[in-house]
This record gives sequence, C-alpha cells and structure tokens, in this order.
Amino acid sequence: MSDDYDPPTGEIPVLHADHEILAVDKPAGLLSVPGKGEHLADCLIERLRVPFPEILLVHRLDRDTSGVMIFALTPHAQRHLGLQFEKRQAKKTYLARVAGQMPEKTGRVDLPLIVDWPNRPLQKVDHETGKPAVTNWRLLRSDGAESRVRLMPETGRSHQLRVHMLALGHPILGDPFYAPETAHQYPRMMLHAEELRLRHPDGGAGVRFRARPPF
Repeated sequence: MSDDYDPPTGEIPVLHADHEILAVDKPAGLLSVPGKGEHLADCLIERLRVPFPEILLVHRLDRDTSGVMIFALTPHAQRHLGLQFEKRQAKKTYLARVAGQMPEKTGRVDLPLIVDWPNRPLQKVDHETGKPAVTNWRLLRSDGAESRVRLMPETGRSHQLRVHMLALGHPILGDPFYAPETAHQYPRMMLHAEELRLRHPDGGAGVRFRARPPF
C-alpha cells in the first residue's frame, strides 16, 4: 500500500460543521489518519486540521472507501460520539458494487473476524478466536455480472464489509486486497459510506448525514 500511495487532491466536501461536530465526504484513495512513514503523512484529518485546528478523531474509513465521516471538534463531542460507536448506536449505511448475482433480495452475514497476521492488514473469518461481526445487506439491482447492494453493518470491525462480501462469494469490485483480479478493471474500490445517523453531542437530537455515491 505504501509504495503506490497517490492520494487525490482537491477540496474535501464539508457536509456539516457546527460548534461540536464536523461531517465530511471523504474521497477514495485518501487515508483517514497518517500511516507509518513520512510518505503516508498526507491524510484526511491532517488536511482538515488546517481549517479546523481543534479536530478530534472519532472513527475511520479505509483508504479506498469514500463517503461520510464524522469528526469531533471538542473533547465532549469526541467522548459522546465515541460511546455511540462503541455501543453500536451509530447507524451506518454503505453502497457497494459486488461481483456476480446476489442469491436473494436481502440477507445477513454473521461471521467473526480476526486479523490475518501473516498477511496483515488483511482480515479473515475465524470462528474460534474472531470477534463478532454482523452485516445486513439488501440487493438494489443486478445485471447478473454484478450486483448493487446496500450494506448495513451492526458492528465496525476492520475490513468487515469487504471480508463479509468475499465470504458470500461476491467480493466488492475493485478491492485491491480481497478482489485484486478486479482492481485493474475499476478506477477505485466500489464501496461508499452513504449515510451516518447518530445523536448530536449537544442535546442528543438525532442527526443524519448523507453523501451521494460517486459510482
């Protein structure tokens, strides 16, 4: 990953900003936080630190995933939002294009995941020592060769959606880790964080942030 890191340039679209939180539309190909080494220093949080110097991390998206990402602008907001993610109260919806025809209209994947140490950062299904991971999915449309699906994870394990779709036999198209044979056929990995719903740290009212899928 480090050798071919060529992050996109341009402005980061701000979806919402107030005295407690910042929501943006992260572009694909940009790290959420710095990687190891100076060549991986350019990342979303560091770019946003210029206009929002008080920015604090709450969660992450994979480098190759685009879409809604929320940051805290106060320590109180960071704690409040962090607990919502920890307690699985934050509701996330993703859009993906996957290989092949999904067998049904809806489904649920309940497969525990753990890091694949010899091949890290890859993850794998492990029924004995893996951590619980659950993803609900709904088919939107398909032409047989590929399917467009909405993914609704109940947990937030690393690479969860990517490994769960692979386990179903329908890997996410363009995924350089889990479907490398398709990576050259697509300009990016076809996974986008479409919507995030949670409670605002100031008062607890429900808020929803959406970012249009670019594919």
